[in-house]
Amino acid sequence: MQMDTSVTSATPPAVPLDATQRAARQQEVVAALLKVLPARSVLWRDEAVTPFECDGLTAYRQRPLAVALPETHEQVGAVLAACHALQVPVVARGAGTGLSGGALPHAEGVTLSLARLTRIVRIDPLARTAVVECGVRNLAISEAAAQHGLYYAPDPSSQIACSIGGNVAENAGGVHCLKYGLTVHNVLRIRGFTIEGEVLELGSGALDSPGLDLLAAFIGSEGLLGVATEITVRLLPKPQVARCLLASFDDIGKAGDAVAAIIGAGLIPAGLEMMDRPMTVAVEDFVHAGYDLSAAAILLVESDGSPEEVEEEIARLAAVLQTAGATRLDVSESEAQRLRFWSGRKNAFPATGRISPDYLCMDASIPRKQLATMLHAIEGMQQTHGLRCVNVFHAGDGNMHPLILFNANEPDQLKRAEAFGNEILRTAVSLGGSITGEHGVGVEKLDAMCVQFTDSERQQMLAFKAAFDPQGLLNPGKAIPMLSRCGETRQAPGGAMGRTPALEAALKDLPRY
Repeated sequence: MQMDTSVTSATPPAVPLDATQRAARQQEVVAALLKVLPARSVLWRDEAVTPFECDGLTAYRQRPLAVALPETHEQVGAVLAACHALQVPVVARGAGTGLSGGALPHAEGVTLSLARLTRIVRIDPLARTAVVECGVRNLAISEAAAQHGLYYAPDPSSQIACSIGGNVAENAGGVHCLKYGLTVHNVLRIRGFTIEGEVLELGSGALDSPGLDLLAAFIGSEGLLGVATEITVRLLPKPQVARCLLASFDDIGKAGDAVAAIIGAGLIPAGLEMMDRPMTVAVEDFVHAGYDLSAAAILLVESDGSPEEVEEEIARLAAVLQTAGATRLDVSESEAQRLRFWSGRKNAFPATGRISPDYLCMDASIPRKQLATMLHAIEGMQQTHGLRCVNVFHAGDGNMHPLILFNANEPDQLKRAEAFGNEILRTAVSLGGSITGEHGVGVEKLDAMCVQFTDSERQQMLAFKAAFDPQGLLNPGKAIPMLSRCGETRQAPGGAMGRTPALEAALKDLPRY
């Protein structure tokens, strides 16, 4: 990232290297890495680094100078120190499942893959904590804790593959985050390194730690402040019972209003998810979850706790949903049926991959009361951009994931999909929401950052990063746009923040119940 000169004057080279310079720089970097890592842990030939050229946002690809694959904490620190000495940009990478381009390599930098740090250090059933290395899969934590009747609550859809280190970088959520919180609410301590290779420790095993709460600032910072190598997470007792209620609606607006009605009734279910008809059709054909294909939208609402608590909450939820206009209610009668209901939601992304050559998975958050408004606005955007969109929501906390369908082999479709996505983000901001809920900004949402925040606010963000990384070597070009970029964005057509035409139409035509 080329830092604004009012924040720091020390920046990575702004002029791209030519082929000869790049080859010489690569040789220099690889030689430095081989001094601190075994040969098996350093990749630099094109065929070896190609698998690292992108994360889950596959529309953007870039090969790094080299890939470092340390196997110990000490090696991570040594790699960072070596890169700092050479003023080489570093992009930390977990499992590569991120969807905003946060792990996109730097063409003149090193990709620091943490995939080999996969040790579960210890599980303390009395303290209800687990200490794990950053490369441990999210689901593996719960699998290891299961023998103690415990589990790790945040459960993103990619939990079978995503790493806890990546979850920390993006502050990942999941279908149960409404009741149990995001990553930031379930991490107690982080151990890692600064860009200089110095040990960094944030948080503690106690209820609180002295000084500023830098732990919360670090979580969700997208690798801009440091590299986490060891994480202490909070574990929870597995609930005695969990049941899922599947509610059908004949109108997406009614389904959106039902979400607000549930929270307004003082109910906080373990999970509260929403899918529209195009999404449920795609999912049902893929996993046969038992969804109502005649419904315009469905809600999955889960209750967990003791048998008595669950029975009472399910009854209250059913009453609210019926009053809100639900046309059909199905309640899981067994654990197998509950898991089948959730299998559809968990497989929404791969199911979409079966119906479209490519899709752009957006991520934004809006106030719950605005769900219906946003869904109607997206309907209008489909006409404007000539592309289809299927919708799935962490509806309970207003975190939406519209999936814009396109074909990258067709001229101009990627550009139209990006314009569609930017309009969704602008609309979220104008409705009082945010451009991201859990996927992060990465490279995907840099222009949207110019909509969400003022120049002064972004200047403060850059200054905070500079306190940790004065030379701007950690994940440069991500998350925080340069002030000059925002000036250009505002001058571009549709760049200014405000109500989009689709939103104006939705507000005008939105049904009221």
